[in-house]
Amino acid sequence: MNRERLINEIRDLLAKTGFYLSDKANTRGMSFDIIARRDQNLLMIKVLTNVDAFTETNARELKLIARTLSGSPILVGQRSGGGRLEEGVIYSRFGVPILSKETFVDFFAEGVPPFVFSAPGGLYVRLDGDLLRQLRDTKNISLGTLAEVAGVSRRTVQMYLEGMSATIDIALRLEEFFGEPLVIPVDPFAYTKDLEQALVSWNEFDTFEKHVFQKLQNLGFEVLPTLRCPFEALTSDREAIYLTGVRARNENVEEKVTMVSNISKVAERDSVVFVEGTRVRMSIRGTPIINKEELRKIKEREEIQDLIEERKK
Repeated sequence: MNRERLINEIRDLLAKTGFYLSDKANTRGMSFDIIARRDQNLLMIKVLTNVDAFTETNARELKLIARTLSGSPILVGQRSGGGRLEEGVIYSRFGVPILSKETFVDFFAEGVPPFVFSAPGGLYVRLDGDLLRQLRDTKNISLGTLAEVAGVSRRTVQMYLEGMSATIDIALRLEEFFGEPLVIPVDPFAYTKDLEQALVSWNEFDTFEKHVFQKLQNLGFEVLPTLRCPFEALTSDREAIYLTGVRARNENVEEKVTMVSNISKVAERDSVVFVEGTRVRMSIRGTPIINKEELRKIKEREEIQDLIEERKK
């Protein structure tokens, strides 16, 4: 299956299960391919046939965007250098959870969570340490007996009781011994609790983009630039987060603003696009447009916030 078909299948699945989707973008090399929301769940999804093509830079940007927008990053793929991704297994690359299409379908369409995750050394499961401790106490089973059953040391058994993960074969031995299910589901997004710092130097951007970023920063906003998105930065303060687009000279302003506006609606965040030349319209699809001269005249952060509120209506 090629990547385009895989993206379409993921989009169809999400639409059928009640997700509101961003429009399909034809731009390659973006840090995400789909943004989808269902109730409070916002997914930032990258789709690749071979997950080995997912770079650390891509992962850092995807995680930063997801964290800033209170969403969850996820990579859906088919294979890696080691072969096809197994169904029901969570993989991870640079801190981003990876699911096969089948595992993705099971979780988001059927409500069946994965129970196995891949880590250095093989496949592992999470044990219910509280239940394991309760069963041990109720049946008066010694650490030595459990160690013998599992084929590990007493110290390792103690670590299982404290929540350490186990290999699949050890978990099966313990479940067979107690006659109880001990394996608990794995949170697909447990890998993404770490925070990321700003991704790139402003030197990566054109003069007008740097001018916009510097002005926004001087007004008291935090500016997180992005390289592989339809928008150029995430701009935030204590009150709001704005998807911030800066139109390049060779870009069609309506196409640019329309794409940013669509993503902002799915993410449920405001957006704004800055243009260097003459502004033809005040907004497009609810996204305010501010030109260089208007930005130059703004002296206080509240002025730009008021302008955005006024023009997004």
